Amino acid sequence: MPAYIPFPEWIQPQIIPGLPFQWYGMMYLVAFATTYLLVRYQVKQKQLQVEDGVVTDLFFWTILGLLIGGRLVAVLVFDESRYYWRHPLRIFWPFDESGRFTGIQGMNFYGGVLGATLAVLIFARRKKLDILEWGDMLTAAIPLGYTFGRLGNFINGELYGRVTTAPWGVIFPHAKRLPLAETWVRETAVAVGLPIDASADLINLPRHPTQLYEGLTEGIIAWAIMWFYFRRRKTFPGFYIGFYIVSYGVFRFIIDYFRMPLGSDYLIRLAGDPTIPPDRLLTPWNFIASQAWSAAMIVAGVIILYVFYRRHRSRQAGDDAGATPPASSRRKIRKKLSR
Repeated sequence: MPAYIPFPEWIQPQIIPGLPFQWYGMMYLVAFATTYLLVRYQVKQKQLQVEDGVVTDLFFWTILGLLIGGRLVAVLVFDESRYYWRHPLRIFWPFDESGRFTGIQGMNFYGGVLGATLAVLIFARRKKLDILEWGDMLTAAIPLGYTFGRLGNFINGELYGRVTTAPWGVIFPHAKRLPLAETWVRETAVAVGLPIDASADLINLPRHPTQLYEGLTEGIIAWAIMWFYFRRRKTFPGFYIGFYIVSYGVFRFIIDYFRMPLGSDYLIRLAGDPTIPPDRLLTPWNFIASQAWSAAMIVAGVIILYVFYRRHRSRQAGDDAGATPPASSRRKIRKKLSR
């Protein structure tokens, strides 16, 4: 019995064949709508008195910042070809050189976070909103929306993982073919029950569906913890911001052991056999470059949690110091003063 899952033939990037509308773009719209509705729910639950249209305007500028930041970092930092450095006008141009509509393909999560954060900070400052309060509401909603973005990656058959013999390994149609001359490639094919064409030189092996791993952990689990656990407990302003940064960094760092290095996401080998190809590299002392970003996020999130917690405690101490003493204390003070 085959121990792998063929990529479903009915899943196609185009919503309607022949028309320039893709599921990836649709997933982004669903993600934005989900996050928007969750923020609106929190505003209503907290009974915040805000001007009409503030939430809508905030989302417009946040999405704009996310798209600009995510696109710029993807093509100017992580694109090894440096094509967009030579053709900057094509960064946001949705047509290829032949004039065919392709949409804007290629986004980077870290760049999107940076762009969205800057947009929120600028908007909140101009509208005189409590940055930490609104940042917490956004952060408590974003992970569930993020899940749909990873589903879009799966539908596109991109950002797949390394080769696996796990029964849930998926054969992605656009994955890198591997040479059958390699012993480990042939052994893997036999182990999962994949038929081998004697006349073929290359074969497509099952890979970890890391898009779904990320959607589950960085999306659903992170959101559920914040939404159903921490929202019922007393936290401090900025807690959700720091928690999500830490949780995303932890989940992403672990999943990147299974994710296939692509483009400039080169390997960092600290130990182990240097001849092991990246398609099957799964050792704790070998990393890919994006794990350095994840580690930095974990450190930054811990620092943010500590700073916001100390700030909250300091404000509490200040409020307690300025509070009116109880009646018994006031009577003792009056007696001392009357002596």
